[in-house]
Amino acid sequence: MDIRPQPLREWLLIGAMLTVAWLPHAVVGIALTVAGLVFHTPWALVWLVGMLVAGATRGFMGRDRLPGRAVRPEDEPELVALVQDVAERVGFREPLLVRIVPDVDASMGPAKVDGVRTYVLLLGLPLLRMLTDAQLASVVAHELAHVHHARDRRMSALRFARGCLAERMDGRFRPLGPLAVPLLRATQPQMWQAETAADADAVRVAGTEATAEALRRTGIIHAAFEGLGADWVLSAAEEDTYPEDLYAALESALAEPLVADRSVLSATSEEEMTAASPYAVDDHPPLGHRIAALPADVEAATSYTGAPLALRTAESVERWCVRLLAGLEDTPADDLRPVRLLDLPDDRLHALSDRTGLTLLKGATGHEAPEEAVAAALDTVADGTWPRLARRLEPQLRWMPATVRSVAAPQVVSTAVVQGLESVLHTAGWTHANRWINSVLVAPDGTTVLDLYEPITAALKDGDPEPVRTLLATAATARKETAA
Repeated sequence: MDIRPQPLREWLLIGAMLTVAWLPHAVVGIALTVAGLVFHTPWALVWLVGMLVAGATRGFMGRDRLPGRAVRPEDEPELVALVQDVAERVGFREPLLVRIVPDVDASMGPAKVDGVRTYVLLLGLPLLRMLTDAQLASVVAHELAHVHHARDRRMSALRFARGCLAERMDGRFRPLGPLAVPLLRATQPQMWQAETAADADAVRVAGTEATAEALRRTGIIHAAFEGLGADWVLSAAEEDTYPEDLYAALESALAEPLVADRSVLSATSEEEMTAASPYAVDDHPPLGHRIAALPADVEAATSYTGAPLALRTAESVERWCVRLLAGLEDTPADDLRPVRLLDLPDDRLHALSDRTGLTLLKGATGHEAPEEAVAAALDTVADGTWPRLARRLEPQLRWMPATVRSVAAPQVVSTAVVQGLESVLHTAGWTHANRWINSVLVAPDGTTVLDLYEPITAALKDGDPEPVRTLLATAATARKETAA
């Protein structure tokens, strides 16, 4: 049974969303026009014209800029052949360019190239390196299928209108919320149906198993890239270096079960945060919903090797991507200072991890010593005032919807306290259990392996910080014994 809304109702929803989305601009424009005409203030009209010119200029300047690095058939024949095969199988016959980007991305968009309407397929290098050819084919099929389905003008307009309205929900002040939320909720089912329809097309190309695994792996890779990878790039940049083996190190890290499991947890937390939003802005269903909706037991239409594609220009592509991430793409080669993450000793690699949480914890509690800062944070857990601590650590929490804040606040506090406790225990002789993860430590006697997130998360949930206080006391005793 077709559950899509009738065309008239759908067009009315589109018109309503665009009206609400552009309402602030209309109000400002009318107010400036009235001020200019009634009060004879030319500056108001000049400001209005300036806003219009600035908007048009931004659109014109960014129109012909294609992101990423071009993939040429002579350079990467295997990748181009895979994309062409997938395009034929999903019925995509438009002009198509493939470009590689540095982050975990897979997306499609139209562009004018030499006056010809063309589609640009962006593929992130982490996906090219860490997905098998079948999984990559599934990702490509999903994106091409979106364009195939978007030939329906209503769906294209609906996606555009939702995007415009969703932007209004990102700001600190959301006065349009009461008008926007019913419209976004009413149109979210169509967006979710579009995603599951594209997933079904991907299954017909790559099979059920590869499509399901591509969905899982993409989230895991994204979480690791945004966590570990971002830390490595930023920390190296502070020392005027860049991690030349960023992608190889990321692969090596994700090969370890502890890192993979932590990335799964991070991806799940991000999904929970999105699901907690009351604004229904997310166009993608939850991962579990998407996997459950896949057609069952479909075999791939093409035989795949089960291994990632080998990029022939891998070295130059990786070098370009890493330098772009580090903001060094225009830096002369002689001025570059590369560092190899895989060659660093463990302690040096751990030092590259983000320590912002500990710095913020010290400032929020007024204690410079990590053990005192952690103790003060535990006091707020005991008396139930830790949400105030969370807002001091992350002021943006004040402006989040309450449902989102209830998910984000414990994560903010636990991250800060984990970094503080890790510093205290490491000083007391605890060692890191893993080369890539700082928060899992081994006791000095080697008998205990502890993931610091576990007792801290439990303390926030139960309001009982005593187990963590015991760890602090143990660390203090160990330091005294060492000093003696």
